[in-house]
Amino acid sequence: MLVLVLNAGSSSQKSCLYSLGKSLPDTPPKPLWEADIDWTVSKQGGILTVESNNIEQEIELKDRDTALKVLLDTLVQGETKVLDSLHEIDVVGHRVVHGGEKYSQPTVIDEEVKKAIADLIPLAPNHNPANLEGINTIEEILPEVPQVAVFDTAFHTTIPQPAKVYPIPYKFYDKGIQRYGFHGISHEYCAHRTAQILQKPLKSLKIVICHLGNGCSLSAVKDGTCINTTMGFSPLEGLMMGTRCGSIDPQIPLYMMQEYGLDTARLSQILNKESGLKGVSGISGDMRAINKAIADGNTQAQLAFDIYIHRLKSEIGAMVASLDGLDVLVFTAGVGENANIVREKTCAGLTYLGLQLDLAKNSASSVDENIATDNSPVKVLVIHTQEDWAIALASRSRIRVS
Repeated sequence: MLVLVLNAGSSSQKSCLYSLGKSLPDTPPKPLWEADIDWTVSKQGGILTVESNNIEQEIELKDRDTALKVLLDTLVQGETKVLDSLHEIDVVGHRVVHGGEKYSQPTVIDEEVKKAIADLIPLAPNHNPANLEGINTIEEILPEVPQVAVFDTAFHTTIPQPAKVYPIPYKFYDKGIQRYGFHGISHEYCAHRTAQILQKPLKSLKIVICHLGNGCSLSAVKDGTCINTTMGFSPLEGLMMGTRCGSIDPQIPLYMMQEYGLDTARLSQILNKESGLKGVSGISGDMRAINKAIADGNTQAQLAFDIYIHRLKSEIGAMVASLDGLDVLVFTAGVGENANIVREKTCAGLTYLGLQLDLAKNSASSVDENIATDNSPVKVLVIHTQEDWAIALASRSRIRVS
C-alpha cells in the first residue's frame, strides 16, 4: 500500500511517501520520497526541499497557492520521480490539528469532516486552514483516492477533568470549552519510542515530553497515558512559541481591545502570528535567527530567548508536579532536536530533580539515546519525532476497516 502523508504545520509543510507491506518494521523506515516546505527562510516565499533516489533538490517557491501542486509534481517528474502516476497512491493521510470533541480517532474524510475542520479554524488559525487546503488540493487532483484525517487532539483525550475543565462557569464546559491539547501525534509517538529506547514498559515511566518547534507544547505521560499538557482550548495556550504568545493574563486582550480599539481579527493576528520569539525579538520566530542575533550582540533577541527558557522550565515543573516525579525528559521537534543550547539551558534549571546533562552528548546532538550523565536519576532523550510514520500507520489502519 502506498501512503502519502501531508503534515502541514504553522510554518512548514512536511510530506512523505511510504510503501507499507503486510508486516511492519520495528523502527520507522526511510520514506520512498520526502518533501519539506520551509516558509520561514524568506519573506517573499519558501524553499521546497525534495529527497528521493539518493538525490536532494531545492526549489524556490513564490506562490503559496500553487506550492502543494509543485510539491506533488516532484513525485512523478524529474530526478526525484518515484511514481509513474499520482493515481498509484492508495491513501492520503493528513495531520489535522483540531478535531474538537467529536473527532478523537483517525477518520475518513468526507464533507462533514471538512466542515468540522473549517468550523474549528477560529481555535487553530495557524493550522486548520493549511490542513483543509491540503485536503481540498488532493480532492481536486485525486478525487478517487481516500483521505484520512489524523487528529492532534486524540492523544490528550485521557487528560482527567481537573486538568481538562477550566475554572469558568461549568455550563461552558458543557458547550465544549475545555483543554484539548495538541501535537498529540508527536507526543504519542515519542512516548512509545521512549519506552522502546529505554527497554522499559511505557506504563512504568513518568515522562515529560517537550515538543519544541515553531509551535511548542509539553505533555505529562503516566501509566502510558497523557494526564496533562500545556496547550489548551486552542494551540495558543501554554509555552512561548515562535510567533504565539502562549499563556498570558486574560485581561491583557480585553485591555488591548478597550484601549487600542482592536477587533477580534486583529487581536488574533497579534497573539498568534506577531508574538512569541518574533514579537519580543522584533526579528523572527525562528530560533536559528534568534541565536544568530544573540551571537551578534542583540539584547532584544537575548531577552526573547531568556523568556522562552524561563517559561519552558516553569511549565516543565508543572508537568513534573502532575506526575509526582520524573523518570524521563524528552526533547523533540525542530528546536528540541536541533538547538542544543535550549536543551542545555533548560536542563541547567532542573538540577533540583537530580537531572545531570552530559554536555558532550548534548553538543553532539545525539538522537534516540540518553544524553544525561550515567549517574543522573532522570534520563534525557532527544527523539526524532516521526509524526509522518504515525500518520501513515493510522491511515492504513483506518482504510483497512472502512
